[in-house]
Amino acid sequence: MRTALLLIAATWSLPALAQPAPGPTAPSGRPPVNEGWSVTVGAAPVVSPSWQGSKDYVLSIYPDLRINYGEFFFASIPDGVGVNAINANGWRAGPIAKVRFGRDEDGSGSPFAITGGSDALLGLGDVGATAEVGAFVEKRFGNRQQWRGRVEARRGFGGHEGAIGDLSLSYQARVGRTIINVGPRATVATRDFTQTFFGIDVAQSLASGLAPYRPKGGLVSYGVGGSLIHPLDRHSAITAFSSLERLGGVAKDSPLVVERGRPTQFTAGIGYGYRF
Repeated sequence: MRTALLLIAATWSLPALAQPAPGPTAPSGRPPVNEGWSVTVGAAPVVSPSWQGSKDYVLSIYPDLRINYGEFFFASIPDGVGVNAINANGWRAGPIAKVRFGRDEDGSGSPFAITGGSDALLGLGDVGATAEVGAFVEKRFGNRQQWRGRVEARRGFGGHEGAIGDLSLSYQARVGRTIINVGPRATVATRDFTQTFFGIDVAQSLASGLAPYRPKGGLVSYGVGGSLIHPLDRHSAITAFSSLERLGGVAKDSPLVVERGRPTQFTAGIGYGYRF
């Protein structure tokens, strides 16, 4: 089953695998802004559920590719493509587009899987890849802007036609050269999304042996995640990250999760990245 790379909500996105080592600071105490182009490449072995709600786990090696133009344009495999159309006084906002990879019922695993998988989706059919387009708003606050609140809303085209909302709050601190980020997140979605990933129609019920289920829209997941970013030099860094997530009622009440899955989900990984 192909699991989302989490370019979306409902699971955690991979954090930046490479961040520049702290250099000279501006009067605000933050590193000076890079006004030109930068490219970051990296990779991360990750242990995660085979599909959202699965009790089976898979080991994958995810690529991390990021292209930035200052603080205006960003494009990456885990975070999508977007523009900071507004970027002032701690506020950032603009359009964003992401891709959610599909899910296969035959247990083939994610396209980056090394080992592991699940046969729990047999009879439920495949879910194709989805383009998700929307917008985000985030605000940094605190004496050193160490807090960040973010809201992101997207609409799917392709594998699912639902609307998704991500809400998050994170706190950043430094211990020596190591950067620590931690905070809660939650995802809500409309019926079209929950039906695609957790619903079971009559044909799927007959093919899978699971009872029919037609979920409404609502809370898909909530949890907490964090990362430790340790710069090795001005261009490379090692990142360790993990998350603990609990499925919301519309997801955890699905017979798929009740009979073949688990509502509590854990993800962990470690990565290396280099910025040019």
